[in-house]
Amino acid sequence: MAHHVTLIPGDGVGVEVSEAARRVLDASGVQIEWEIQEAGLAVAETEGTPLPERVLDSIRRNKVALKGPITTPRGGGIRSVNVALRKELDLYACLRPCKHYRGVRSRFAGVDLVVVRENTEDLYAGVEFAEGSPEAKQVIGLSKGRIREEAAISVKPISAFASARIVDFAFRYALQNGRRKVTAVAKDNIMKVTDGLFFQAAREVAKQYEGRVEYDEWLVDAMCMQLVQKPELYDVLVMPNLYGDILSDLCAGLVGGLGVAPGANLGDEIAIFEAIHGSAPKYAGLNKVNPTALILSGVLMLRRLGETQAADRVERAVAGVIAEGKHVTYDLKPTRDDPSAVGTREMAEAIAGRLG
Repeated sequence: MAHHVTLIPGDGVGVEVSEAARRVLDASGVQIEWEIQEAGLAVAETEGTPLPERVLDSIRRNKVALKGPITTPRGGGIRSVNVALRKELDLYACLRPCKHYRGVRSRFAGVDLVVVRENTEDLYAGVEFAEGSPEAKQVIGLSKGRIREEAAISVKPISAFASARIVDFAFRYALQNGRRKVTAVAKDNIMKVTDGLFFQAAREVAKQYEGRVEYDEWLVDAMCMQLVQKPELYDVLVMPNLYGDILSDLCAGLVGGLGVAPGANLGDEIAIFEAIHGSAPKYAGLNKVNPTALILSGVLMLRRLGETQAADRVERAVAGVIAEGKHVTYDLKPTRDDPSAVGTREMAEAIAGRLG
């Protein structure tokens, strides 16, 4: 029986890495019927929105989507399509495994971490008030002199419900995947109310898993130092939205960079799988960028679909091509100007060839 999956190619290099991932996943032997849906900057120009309702309808219908990177302009312009998808579909858990594969240049070896990031709250909720706005003035008044009168305001909502839900997700993931420890990360020595609530909720959830999964907690700044000194001490890390965004990039750096870092945004019924890296518009159409991150995101997708054996085969194929070091993109070569580097398409073909 074929799986119905929404495919969103994305912007910039998204089109190329999406096609590469599709090529590899089709070679896995799993029957997938792809429903292609365009979203992003180009769509915004023609349809007035970067995320048309037809895209959401497709994902709701298929329950699973593979998405290439979509450009989010800095400062003004459209708001993040990624954030909108998470809100509209209640994709409350962002899963970002960071695993080192032999052959990837890194200062570390053997790192195998998983960052679990809460997706719906924190500063990423997008509740902001411009400088001089009535809302900003009201908040400044309530601060009793602690906020400058000319300040813009961002609101940081943290609830017990969302905190407990994401921590429970992290513990369930740990049990289902043979992981030994869950570490909660926040900054409650400064943000005593919001981050304090996150830790409070985490401790209550941890009691339900006592004796099955170890639990500890760290302040986010200290966690950053721990990760670059002794990452082998940690396993599954769970945290609020902003910290999760930052630390997942840090952990990706430990294993070789965003080019090898997969990701998933998960809800109870719907899942979207995507690479962590951006759309890199300047490389669009050059057949140059590393497709590994989105292919490994496809591996996570196969596991969500129950195709565990196929997922393992694809991961082994990726690892084999990287370890061999012959048919890999420039960033996976000993030097970035190595003339033997291949393109996005050729690396995907090499991986698919190991699945035949």
